[in-house]
Amino acid sequence: MPFVELDTSLPAERLPPGLAQTLCAAAADILGKPAERVNVTVRSGLPMVLSGSAEPCAQLVVSSIGVVGTAEQNKGHSARFFDVLTAQLGLGPDRIVIRFYPLEPWQIGKNRTVMTFL
Repeated sequence: MPFVELDTSLPAERLPPGLAQTLCAAAADILGKPAERVNVTVRSGLPMVLSGSAEPCAQLVVSSIGVVGTAEQNKGHSARFFDVLTAQLGLGPDRIVIRFYPLEPWQIGKNRTVMTFL
C-alpha cells in the first residue's frame, strides 16, 4: 500500500489536470503495486525553500511496504519518478527532491485493523 505525497510551491493552476491520477498510475508502475492500493496526495502553492532557493520546487515522499527499503531499489525508483515529475511539473531535476520511507505492515491501519492481519 504505497503512499505518495507531492508538495510543491507551484500554484494549482500551473499543475496539469489529473496530476494525482497520473502520479497514481506512475507509482503503481514504478513500484510494481496495483493502482487500487496506491494513495496519492498533491499539495500546491506552498511556501517552500529547496537548497536555499525559493524558486519553484517540489518534494515527493514515497512510503511503501517492501519496495523502498534499499539503496538499489530507490536508485531505480528515483530515476523513474524524476522522469515523471520533470515532465509533469516543468521543473528541472535540481528543483525536485524525493524521500523514500520503508513501511512495515503493522504501521498501516485499514478496515479497522492493520495490514499485518489483512
